This record gives sequence, structure tokens and C-alpha cells, in this order.
Amino acid sequence: MSQIGTTICKPGTAPSWARAVAAITGVVGFALLTAGAAQVRVYLPTTPVPMTLQTAAVLSAGVVLGPRLGLASMALYLLLGMVGVPVYADGGSGLSVAFGATGGYLLGFVLAQPIVGALALGRCGRPRRFWRVVLAVLAGQGVMYLLGLVWLGVSLGLGPIKTIEEGLIPFLPGAVLKALLAAELGRSGARAAGRVLR
Repeated sequence: MSQIGTTICKPGTAPSWARAVAAITGVVGFALLTAGAAQVRVYLPTTPVPMTLQTAAVLSAGVVLGPRLGLASMALYLLLGMVGVPVYADGGSGLSVAFGATGGYLLGFVLAQPIVGALALGRCGRPRRFWRVVLAVLAGQGVMYLLGLVWLGVSLGLGPIKTIEEGLIPFLPGAVLKALLAAELGRSGARAAGRVLR
């Protein structure tokens, strides 16, 4: 039987306990990194949504950890904030923030992970070429903005145009820069993580 065109993914040489420790460390580490990046923020006069560095951390998680662990990491971040740990922007926490005007963006952090991870990583969990990873990250951002905008508009009673003006347009230049940053850092991290996680 011909094996042409197939790739056999050999398991990593790290023992199973080391892979488990690395997975837990990655999940917790990216949750905490996202929390730290959320505190680097700029509030704009035209929108209730702060501009932060956390989306770069969020998107890097999907590239480095892959679809499942990335999702687990952002779910942990969301849960920590919901139970009162001050991990959201401006040290916020609690259900009032998680389900407030910016709650859609937080949910988007979680739901973007399978898309980013699946598109950014190729066979055997290896990161794809830079521009393909950039496209994966942009797709993840699309999920975050879609959920964020719908939630923002509904929670504040805004029309579609006003919602886009407040929740999207001010962030587009930064979104492109953060996508490039997340793709570059994510590819480097994915290559290193692949030696242990996959």
C-alpha cells in the first residue's frame, strides 16, 4: 500500500508526566499573561471598550497551545474573573463585568481559540508559515469582534452603525499590529512548545 502524501507524526520524546506538567503550565501561564496584559490599557473618549494588550496574549495562546489547550486557558481566564479574581481590564472582576457591555469580547477570547489553533498549526502541530498564521490570528480576531460587537450593541441599545463606531473602528489599527505581534511570538512559542506538548 502506498504511503505517498502521508505524514506520520511521531510522539515527542518527553515523558507523559512532563507533557502533562507543560500543558498545565501553558494553560495557567497564558491565563495569567492575559490578565497582566489586560492591565495595560488606554481608554478612548468615544467608546466604553478599553484598548489593551490582552488580545495579543489571547491570540498567541491559540498559536502556541493549539485549539484545545488554548480554549482551556482562556476559559480559565474568564472563570477567574467571574469568581472575583481581578484579572479583567482595570482590575475588574465579577459577573457584572463578565456579562457587562464588554462581555462579548471576553466570550470571544474563548471561542476564538479553536479557530486560531486549527488554522495556525499544521500537521503534527507545527506552526504554518508566517502569513498563514497572521490570517489565522485575523480570523480569531474576527470571532472576537463579531461576538463583542453584537453583545455591545444589545447591552447598550446601540444601532449597528453606532456599535461599529464604538466597538470596532477605533481598534482596527491596533488590531493589525497585535495580529502581527501575536503571529510572530506565537510561531516562536509553538515551535518551542511542540517539543514537549505534541
